Amino acid sequence: METLLRELKETNSEVPPNLKEQIVLEHTPLIRYIVNRIAVRLPSHIDLDDLHNTGVIGLMDAIEKYDPDKNCKFKTYAEFRIKGAILDQLRSLDWVPRSVRQKSRRLERAYGEVEQRLGRSASEEEVADSLGLQIDKFHELLNQVRGISLVNLEEIRGSSPDGDRNGSFADIVEDVHSENPFASLKLQEMKEIIGDTIATLPEKERLVVSLYYYEDLNMKEIGSILGITESRVCQIHTKAVLRLRSKLKGMTER
Repeated sequence: METLLRELKETNSEVPPNLKEQIVLEHTPLIRYIVNRIAVRLPSHIDLDDLHNTGVIGLMDAIEKYDPDKNCKFKTYAEFRIKGAILDQLRSLDWVPRSVRQKSRRLERAYGEVEQRLGRSASEEEVADSLGLQIDKFHELLNQVRGISLVNLEEIRGSSPDGDRNGSFADIVEDVHSENPFASLKLQEMKEIIGDTIATLPEKERLVVSLYYYEDLNMKEIGSILGITESRVCQIHTKAVLRLRSKLKGMTER
């Protein structure tokens, strides 16, 4: 089916409705999988059926905008468009209260300040102490902000001089037929910065990040592997994200 879609796009032909329907049916499990992964970090009142419908819209958008010349598989491109559509929808609903965002920024600053002062990764107790909180209250705070770590990958596209966002995630996917040395250098530097930053995380946080983002396991599966509760995995993941944000922000602002 992807071969047929590529052929139609390469000849600038219209994608017939019956093919669009087949593509949607074929990618329905992918949409459901993405929705379920995102839902782990959402409050219970969010309607998952609405998110699924938004994912279908993102898939339809991917069909219209797919460019085979980018040398990117359609499934890969579709996944980014589906995620982007769902996260845009969540932001438009403003499902994260302002108070939660303020708490997240407070935690992020606390991690940054404590680790800068100590010159190493801070423990839960040290960050909790800097905030004047008992450890159980600190854990409650982590649980309250855990959903704030959702990020739309489309936002890394960058902006034009006028401040408008242009293109799509596929625009930065490598084209094997050409190589931009400046883009390659920038990508390599970014990978090194992210890799070095992840390497500074405590062992358990590094493991959770690896299992979640690289092995594609959900929180429950990670909990089973580590022998801890799903809630505890969420806390560790949230701490890792807050710590990474603080470190990366410090690097990029130098």
